[in-house]
Amino acid sequence: MIKKIILGSAFLFSLHTFAQEGTASPYSFYGLGETKFNGTIENKSMGGMSVINDSLRINLQNPADLTSLKLTGFAVGGSFVATKLKTDQDTEKAQRTTFDYLAMAFPVSSKMAFSLGLMPYSSVGYKIINITNDEGTRFNGVGNINKFFVGAGYQINKNFSIGADVSYNFGRTEKSALYLRSDIQYGTREQNIATINGLAFKTGLTYKAKINKYDFTTGLIFAPGSVLKSDNTRNIAKITYTSSGSEIVWEVNDVEIPNSEIRLPSKFTLGSGFGLDKKWFVGAEATLSSKGNYGDNYAGAEYEKATKFAFGGYYIPKYNSFSSYFDRVSYRAGLRYENTGLVLKSESIKDRALTLGLGLPLYGSTLNVGMEMGKRGTTNAGLIQENYMGFSVGLSFNDRWFVKRRFD
Repeated sequence: MIKKIILGSAFLFSLHTFAQEGTASPYSFYGLGETKFNGTIENKSMGGMSVINDSLRINLQNPADLTSLKLTGFAVGGSFVATKLKTDQDTEKAQRTTFDYLAMAFPVSSKMAFSLGLMPYSSVGYKIINITNDEGTRFNGVGNINKFFVGAGYQINKNFSIGADVSYNFGRTEKSALYLRSDIQYGTREQNIATINGLAFKTGLTYKAKINKYDFTTGLIFAPGSVLKSDNTRNIAKITYTSSGSEIVWEVNDVEIPNSEIRLPSKFTLGSGFGLDKKWFVGAEATLSSKGNYGDNYAGAEYEKATKFAFGGYYIPKYNSFSSYFDRVSYRAGLRYENTGLVLKSESIKDRALTLGLGLPLYGSTLNVGMEMGKRGTTNAGLIQENYMGFSVGLSFNDRWFVKRRFD
């Protein structure tokens, strides 16, 4: 029965991830949109750290940590984000409900494990309207770049593990700009559609050792720069509106534009932490990224090297307690600071957040809930500041596979 539920969820979420509008950020106008977090709710609730490994939880960020798994694991998660958009003169509100990931990982021996899954890589979703007495403009954008990945980890010895994964990124974005004037009968709409696909790679290394009674862990992740192909189409249309506000398209002209390449930045992550197994853990990590090349410098965007710093951990009062359920709960917290690498009007767009979470044990599974409170952007230079609060919910299931039967 559980396997049927898992397969049904996989089908529904795989359909939903192609259609969802996964962000309400005006900054998703640039590049491939808002890059999504590529880990589970457990890691996200600890500032987004990847250095934490667990024998029951899937680590989607560092494939080397797959070797920590003792049981086959399934994980699925989604989020609700409410955002307050603020400028020097006005404020608006927006909200989104999104699918975050669907993944499975399984050990095939005492030294090797595999994983596969589906998640959004980035999302485009914005609507900006500016109306005066004489003219009006409207900018709309929707779409997602999705990521299907397969990974493997291998334990070299009791201290070192290595891993790698390959992902296929695919999706479609639509961006349109509408311009109207009161003294002109027709408005003009330009629509740009990009169909994007390509491969990306990632490697990982994990070192684990005992220092007295404490567990010490260091993790490294390297993702080389990769190239995505973008098949581009553009059309120009004449637009009018009825008295009820319905849009009428009078004429559409296709414009030939060349296909292009998008160069994703390379990334290097280093993190370390220590703690007591199934009791507590605390760690920190840093991520450095090169400059990306998204081919949209015409939009006034510039790019610089990006950085991200994370700090977090968890605490479990008593994981095997029989007398108190709350002693078995995992309590998680973290902090995150990120320079996204996007520069607008000489202002670096930064993102900072506080994260909290709980791991609620259920029979044979865990219900994970998380909260993220953060701020992205700035009101300087006429830009937009986003104050957001997100809530995440996910389930992780565990079972034992690939065990040789003792009796037929």
